[in-house]
Amino acid sequence: MTLYRLERGDGSAEPPLVEPTLIAAFDGWVDAGSAATVAADHLADGGRVVATFDADALYDYRARRPTLEIVDGRPGELTWPELRLRRGRVGGKDILVLNGPEPDFRWHELTAALVELAGELGVAEWVSLGAIPAGVPHTRPVPLLGTESRPGLLRGDVKPGPPGVLRVPAAALSVIDLAVSGASLPAVGYFAQVPHYVSGPYPEASIALIRAVGRRLGAEPPVDDLEDEARTVRTRLDAAVAVDDATRTYVERLEVAADETSGPSSGDLIGEIERFLRSQGGGGGLPN
Repeated sequence: MTLYRLERGDGSAEPPLVEPTLIAAFDGWVDAGSAATVAADHLADGGRVVATFDADALYDYRARRPTLEIVDGRPGELTWPELRLRRGRVGGKDILVLNGPEPDFRWHELTAALVELAGELGVAEWVSLGAIPAGVPHTRPVPLLGTESRPGLLRGDVKPGPPGVLRVPAAALSVIDLAVSGASLPAVGYFAQVPHYVSGPYPEASIALIRAVGRRLGAEPPVDDLEDEARTVRTRLDAAVAVDDATRTYVERLEVAADETSGPSSGDLIGEIERFLRSQGGGGGLPN
């Protein structure tokens, strides 16, 4: 059985997709601050579901349990993890947005299914969105790292990097990215660097990712609601830093490093990612 099912429209006239860009983001390993999945949700907001995927085959419900809503002592609605492909537009360009929890199982089968689906829908290019913890200050613009399946695909001020060899545990998104590029589909990735001391959502990074996609597609998606959230988070972070001398000194050191360097080295990133992994489940981080 195939892992996906194409969804029919509601019967209203809908123009055919024209060389859509497929934008993908999964929560989990490469979604620090929920930046990538929030950005993908924002880009797909209001878009029709084009395809759904077999959640029973992809998810471990003991590790990623459905959410049960209990009202006045009466069990009610269950919300299950789901992976969906939705259509939308950025400017005059068709997009498809693949978004949801990172699958637990059948990565190879899902990868083959997505390559097949991309061909069926006439996808012109693949864009992966992610976010990683890094030694960057919240007081500076969010840095972006890029990946590309061949030289010259990245545009604007996002460069491929970091230089050198970087070995980290792979995400499902990376497995799919490699497969689609192997199928001769151009593939790029935008990865926001999120301050490692921030816990919870970090909308400033989501905005950076959305704007990177917009520059690629020649448009500027509206982000007014996210900007309001980002200002709230920034105010809370500034207040938390101001009351602690050690934290303020640390952030100042990060500011100096950000102003003096063009980007992190592979070793720096590996160190931050290892610290991030060790901190999972143990709380920590500043409030946001």
